[in-house]
Amino acid sequence: MKRLVFVLLALFAVPAFASGHGDEHVDPNAPVDKNKETAEFILHHVADDVEFEYEIPFPPYHLPAIHIAEAFSFLKFEATPGACDGHAPAGFESFPSLGLFMHGCYDLRPTKAILMMWFAVALLFVVLFVGKNRDQNGVPKGLMAHVVESLALFVRDEIAIPNIGKEEGKRYVPYLASLFFFILAINWLGLFPGMFTGTGVITVTTALAVLTFILTQIAGIRAAGLGGYLAHLTGGVPVFLWPIMIPVEIIGLFTKPFALLVRLFANMLGGHLVVFFLLSLIFVWTVGAAAVSVPLAIAIYCLEIFVGILQAYLFTLLTSLFIGQGVAMGHHGHGHDDAHGEAHH
Repeated sequence: MKRLVFVLLALFAVPAFASGHGDEHVDPNAPVDKNKETAEFILHHVADDVEFEYEIPFPPYHLPAIHIAEAFSFLKFEATPGACDGHAPAGFESFPSLGLFMHGCYDLRPTKAILMMWFAVALLFVVLFVGKNRDQNGVPKGLMAHVVESLALFVRDEIAIPNIGKEEGKRYVPYLASLFFFILAINWLGLFPGMFTGTGVITVTTALAVLTFILTQIAGIRAAGLGGYLAHLTGGVPVFLWPIMIPVEIIGLFTKPFALLVRLFANMLGGHLVVFFLLSLIFVWTVGAAAVSVPLAIAIYCLEIFVGILQAYLFTLLTSLFIGQGVAMGHHGHGHDDAHGEAHH
């Protein structure tokens, strides 16, 4: 549970890099293009933003909507007057929030993705607190305790130890278990009405991949030593081939976490886009399209429940494989092929 706090703190920097468009306004007098309006509506709901209005669904009580941007308005301030009034500087069109931050507009309000991460961590604290119940003999007590123990043992016995090794695998189980539970929680939270899928934002998956990248390099240096780690980058080839092999090996270090972040981001975002576009057919075409689009949307939604736990498993599995490759460096000296062979085995 302590490592869940570490993950939360590490991901708190994400808002500065989020691409938000909450300050943009649409001219109410402009002609309405139904197709364009539908596309903008869908993209707005899957994109990260500080504008998150959540209305509690109890119509008889008429509870007011919660405006997150207003609730955290005290976290937005300017280093210079008017820094937050302009557009992003040139070169930061794809990351306007980052551009304004560099210009002196410090907008530290939590975005939708950050809120979902907070909710996921809070949910995990509750679930793991309930799941730690044991009787006097140390046997899990209650359904939740059995489920939590089964998942934790699965991460340890089926992911960590087979891919990292019996000796070193247990050392990395806390991180792998925290990663698995965190991604699973944030994936499933996004399936509830009114919620948002944090892993459908590339900055969130990038932060997770960066943590995995750092831990993988630490595992390699710890297992082989700094000299052995650097020697591994030569690939065990003759010196005259080092100018070719070293850049290839360095690129390989970054392609692994890049594959992690893209896979998780694309799968979670893609599923939600499909559901939105299927339902939008009712408004773009005709109400009769609901006879086809609604059952298909429900089927995709049910599939997303499975995809949520599958992506948590794959991210954790690949992380353990990368850590295992780093640990394998110290088992076979500086041999490049042996290290990779052992990691694969």
